[in-house]
Amino acid sequence: MIAQVVLSTLLLGILLYAWAEYRRSPAVAVLAVIAATVGLYFVWFPDHSTQLAELVGIGRGVDLILYIWVCISLIVLLNLHLKLRTQMELITTLARKVALAEASAPTTEGSSSAGSPASVPSHRP
Repeated sequence: MIAQVVLSTLLLGILLYAWAEYRRSPAVAVLAVIAATVGLYFVWFPDHSTQLAELVGIGRGVDLILYIWVCISLIVLLNLHLKLRTQMELITTLARKVALAEASAPTTEGSSSAGSPASVPSHRP
């Protein structure tokens, strides 16, 4: 009973978080609500997860939930990797543009070192 209360509290926290983040990312919020709701159901009716596991050919409900969790975690990890890779490519492109802008900007006498704000070119339309 203690485990059910603790797990239910954690899953309710996920529901609250999903509700709060719905504006920012509706798809993620809906998936989090679905996962938390299914989790709450299986926390309070664990025999149903065992029945579902046996239906798909897995021995225990816990194993089924663990396999699903690993798959979801791998999908999330892949998604984060792809987003990080995209951000790194954008940073590389930006760094190249800044370097080219600094290289083509005329140097003035009396300007300080290359990294100072005085040497950064202003935006020209």
